[in-house]
Amino acid sequence: MQIYAYPTKRPGKRSFCLSMLLLAVGLLLSVAPVYAEGVLRIPYVVDIGTFDPDNGFETGAMSAIDNVYEGLVEYEPGSIKVVGLLAKSWEISDDGLTYTFHLVDGVKFHDGTPFNAAAVIKSFERRRDRGLILSYSLANVKDMRAPDESTVVLTLGHPQPSLLDSLASAWGPKVISPTALTEHDKGDFAKTWLNEHAVGTGPFKLAEFKRGERYVLERNDDYWGAKPFFRQIQISVVPDISQQILQLQAGAIDAVPINYPFAQLTSLPSGLEITTAPSMIPYDLFLKPNSPLDDPEVRRAVLTAVNPALWVKDAFGDFASLSKSVYPNVMLDPVNPIRFPTDFEAAKAAIAKHGAVNLVIGLHSANPSYGRIADLMIAQLASIGVKATAYVLPSGAAYTLKDDPNPPDLLLTIAGPDAAHPESQAKVFFTKDGPLNFFGRVLPEADAIVDKAGQLTDVKERNALYERAGQMYFDAGIVIPLVDVNDVVVHAKGLRDLGLRPVYPPGNIDFATVRWGP
Repeated sequence: MQIYAYPTKRPGKRSFCLSMLLLAVGLLLSVAPVYAEGVLRIPYVVDIGTFDPDNGFETGAMSAIDNVYEGLVEYEPGSIKVVGLLAKSWEISDDGLTYTFHLVDGVKFHDGTPFNAAAVIKSFERRRDRGLILSYSLANVKDMRAPDESTVVLTLGHPQPSLLDSLASAWGPKVISPTALTEHDKGDFAKTWLNEHAVGTGPFKLAEFKRGERYVLERNDDYWGAKPFFRQIQISVVPDISQQILQLQAGAIDAVPINYPFAQLTSLPSGLEITTAPSMIPYDLFLKPNSPLDDPEVRRAVLTAVNPALWVKDAFGDFASLSKSVYPNVMLDPVNPIRFPTDFEAAKAAIAKHGAVNLVIGLHSANPSYGRIADLMIAQLASIGVKATAYVLPSGAAYTLKDDPNPPDLLLTIAGPDAAHPESQAKVFFTKDGPLNFFGRVLPEADAIVDKAGQLTDVKERNALYERAGQMYFDAGIVIPLVDVNDVVVHAKGLRDLGLRPVYPPGNIDFATVRWGP
């Protein structure tokens, strides 16, 4: 994780001193009162759909939900290492079917209910058995039991080396107060109540929920772990990024967590700085079947033109790296990275030989980064004789492309997984029944390798198989990996220890670790 503070042009000595004095006074007036009160002010671009940790695939609000609720394990900040949270230790049986978790002592829910193994079982059964959106994370857990108050035993239907990653995921199963679940079960397993209320064990409590306007988290002074620096987190809903930037510059908020324009990152106003960290935010192109790209020569020519090495700096400056495989770089460092062809003369000749090639690129959303990438690739494609256009897909349309009678030739999207195990990438985006296999394409021989890899516990051996399958998906023209973009948060100078995690959606500051400091 790196922090950048960019200098401004140096004025004359006298005006410089006066400017610094005025800046210091301004910062004291705008920041000091809030700092003294222990308040952190964060904007969200998108409103919270639900605060139910089992029944919504929230992205922007994950930092709030995961600071109110806790699971058995989590990813360590800045890494993909799984560490204990409500479970202090665990063992895995030799056959890989039984996971025994030993729980932390002395934990209480926000309503005063004692935390114990029975509470874990009740929450996990709710997620798995009640038809909730995130039930898939426990689908392979066939039995749950609590031999005593501090031990939970999960028995799987088949070995699943990715289980700990699923439990550590930002969307992994959390533990909800069993008292709250019982009291607010109106025949719906408390789904309605939990949309706007919360009772967890986390370092913060949900104190205010004003849909579309404002959310407030209050520090849990009875928290079992290290106490957070801030006593209160004030969350506002500000969809317009330009408004967020103006509010940050005026000292009305403390950070712009996501979508700060990359072109502006090298010329920030004084008083602002950047925290950036590696992230699992890979931009990929998914290719529909029965397009001009089915021709290997045409596809090779197109690969030559869209090679991200030609445009990554223009699109993202220093805040992105070339994707090495179809998996995020943080997840898997391949022995033989994917390579793009570079012979432009050969590419031009291939297109001239084939005849007119017209391509349509569908953009997953109107996020400016999509448009910027598309514009750069379109210009490169034109240089080899390919005419390409791009348009923004309607909201949600990317998920129904396999049923679209007239889909784009390519889909430009962020193919980020929900956990750090390669299975969560391959099984979601590439295999036959993957829920985000956008065009429904199938490569059985690669899928078989993915299935074999998913049973292995040796990381080196496992990754070799995933890499092999990934190369096959690429060679078959199913997916083209482009760039992995860093998590970038622009914030007031002095904000430290943001706790960014590679697997989390971008901008999800950990409210339990963040602080003001030198």
